[in-house]
Amino acid sequence: MKCDILFCFYLCCSTLIIVVQGGSKDVVVDLEGRGQGILSYVENQNDVMSGNGDGGAPSPPAKPLMVGLTLIRGADSKGAVCLDGTLPGYHLHRGSGTGANSWLIQLEGGGWCDTMRSCVFRKTTRRGSSKFMEKQLPFTGILSEKPEENPDFFNWNRVKLRYCDGASFTGDSQNEASQIYFRGQRIWSVAMEELMSLGMRDATQALLSGCSAGGLASILHCDEFRELFPQSTKVKCLSDAGMFMDAIDVSGGRTLRNMYAGVVNLQGVVKNLPSTCTSRLDPTSCFFPQNLVSNIKTPLFLLNSGYDIWQIQASLAPSSADPHGYWNACKRNYLRCNSSQIEFLQGFRDQMLTAIKSFSMSSQSGLFINSCFAHCQSELQYTWFADGSPSIEGKRVAQAVGDWYFDREGVKDIDCPYPCDNTCKNLVFE
Repeated sequence: MKCDILFCFYLCCSTLIIVVQGGSKDVVVDLEGRGQGILSYVENQNDVMSGNGDGGAPSPPAKPLMVGLTLIRGADSKGAVCLDGTLPGYHLHRGSGTGANSWLIQLEGGGWCDTMRSCVFRKTTRRGSSKFMEKQLPFTGILSEKPEENPDFFNWNRVKLRYCDGASFTGDSQNEASQIYFRGQRIWSVAMEELMSLGMRDATQALLSGCSAGGLASILHCDEFRELFPQSTKVKCLSDAGMFMDAIDVSGGRTLRNMYAGVVNLQGVVKNLPSTCTSRLDPTSCFFPQNLVSNIKTPLFLLNSGYDIWQIQASLAPSSADPHGYWNACKRNYLRCNSSQIEFLQGFRDQMLTAIKSFSMSSQSGLFINSCFAHCQSELQYTWFADGSPSIEGKRVAQAVGDWYFDREGVKDIDCPYPCDNTCKNLVFE
């Protein structure tokens, strides 16, 4: 295969190679082992690609801004530590000019651990220990400092909060025998305290965002984030690829529900779930966004694909639910799905749209639900804001989020079903 550009990303515990080919709008991904799926393929990009909108080869990526890691000193004295007991951390690039008093917090994603075995393994990765975190990360997409790449938030104070707890920043427990600490909620709290001391308390505008497991975290912590500020501060939340569904898998089981039950019970999450949900539903149900979003008081924007590729691979058709590999070709390349598989995926999209129907009726909510086989669209430049980026009725993701945040217009953009959208950058695994 002839490749125009090669990029390395890190994917939970695996490495992926992302290849963009001339003459194709798809993103071809070569997986070196699936690990936990594709929850965080955007997390440590070394470069960013920009499509030209006509299916041709992307233009050469601009060199991204690299931002250093800061560990939160003294966090351990409050029990706010990663799974292995090391200090949590973040990356901060200061705002300037009109954005000097505006703050954007991006919560890192990267899956969950639901068993002692998986959490003990996670301690040996950057998802469970700051010892293994990159010392610098590229700030692209919604974190970019360039107005041509990030028109509304480029000069804000922009923060990437690292994820090293395995429960979307909500756990509060520990296991002495294994010397493992489930302290996501405390990490959230000390990180917010640190950022408030660095000037966020004077923010006139603030946006809490996150991708994947971080997108779920931005939902779970949205109202807590609002409470940090006076009513005069404009505060909103953005969840990117965080609308994980309590869906039936291809075997008739509930793979993701079983995993979430493990996370909630193992990591002491129950006490930190919203009481508006736990007063009427079981704790595992209250880790699913579909049971949370309608009760969130703070304005919230849902950015999601109707055919989220991680959910297809890891929760709808995982190998455990498909032992004979009937779904293997379809999971790796949507063009290889047969009619019954497409029908199943259309049903999943319909379930998502039904789940957000009540949420969408609120005047303060925002939606951008496109029909791409994708996962996370705010952190990569070529899906956030570039020539040929995914769009709905001509509006790209960055424009939709900006219009909603600044109240320029209401945004309730829901794409027509696959295969109508020819602007997608679909992920293909080969």
